[in-house]
Amino acid sequence: MSPRRLASSGVDTFDEDGYERPRRRTRPRTKNRPDYSGLPVGTVLSIDRGRYRCRVEGQDVTAAKARGLGRKGVIVGDRVRLDGDISGDEGSLARIAETMRRRTVLRRTADDTDPYERPVVANADQILIVTALADPPPRVGMIDRILVASYEAGTDPVLCLTKADLASPRELTELYSPLGVPVVTSSPGADLGPIRERLAGLTTVLVGHSGVGKSTLINALIPGVDRRTGQVNEVTGRGRHTSTSAQALELPDGGWVIDTPGVRSFGLSHVSSDHVLSAFPDLEAFTVDCPRGCRHTAEDPQCGLDEALRAGRIPALRLASFRRLDAARTR
Repeated sequence: MSPRRLASSGVDTFDEDGYERPRRRTRPRTKNRPDYSGLPVGTVLSIDRGRYRCRVEGQDVTAAKARGLGRKGVIVGDRVRLDGDISGDEGSLARIAETMRRRTVLRRTADDTDPYERPVVANADQILIVTALADPPPRVGMIDRILVASYEAGTDPVLCLTKADLASPRELTELYSPLGVPVVTSSPGADLGPIRERLAGLTTVLVGHSGVGKSTLINALIPGVDRRTGQVNEVTGRGRHTSTSAQALELPDGGWVIDTPGVRSFGLSHVSSDHVLSAFPDLEAFTVDCPRGCRHTAEDPQCGLDEALRAGRIPALRLASFRRLDAARTR
């Protein structure tokens, strides 16, 4: 027989120089999948270098991820089943065996040309869009984009305007009132009661660009948490990243806030126009008879939305808000 014997012959393979290479052995395939339904359930609070901090039965547990879940298979907010050591003792390590079905998923892409969506947070109830009224100035385009992502995720958006001591919130409040988006404000030393009421008993993701005051707000809501804060660059008008990864924090009065790193862009290539329209059920009903291929813009002839507007069946501000948000996907 030739020095290079075939593995299929049942004999280990040899190289030309006679070196014996062990034959690759694989597990036999089976249709019987493991049953993890009896394992304890936890929530992923943070992720750091391959270690997942989970809240299980009232205590924090460190866990690794099962290889079969994939590199991006577990994100903050996920409900997971764990096996192994869930004592939470120092040096103990559990294993995330399975992720449970997500109720909501907030996603973004790196930019509008990136075809790969990135899940940010799972199972949130609402998105708190944090923007400063000054220093840095508000970016309406960014607010619109995060609103679109919130609607696509299946979460309720809330607009939080910080640094209200530096500028009036009136203009932004009027801009977003046709969308029915609740607006809350904060300033140094101000009463946070209205914000606490919005967060109580819910899981809320804080999203906004750097320097708008997310960490400062969290420090005021959760005494002793001591989230690091940064300053705004006087030249660029941009803030410095102080949060490097998403982290869930428990509120004193019940509920959770998930702090996310400041974003300078929020790609929406994963969101279609239909997703945006579905967030406006009062408008969607008038698009049934639109011509095929209608994009529902002001330039589209015979769009049902324009016909409904002329008939006085929808408010002009409401239609303008929809079209502004839809345009934000590609702006």
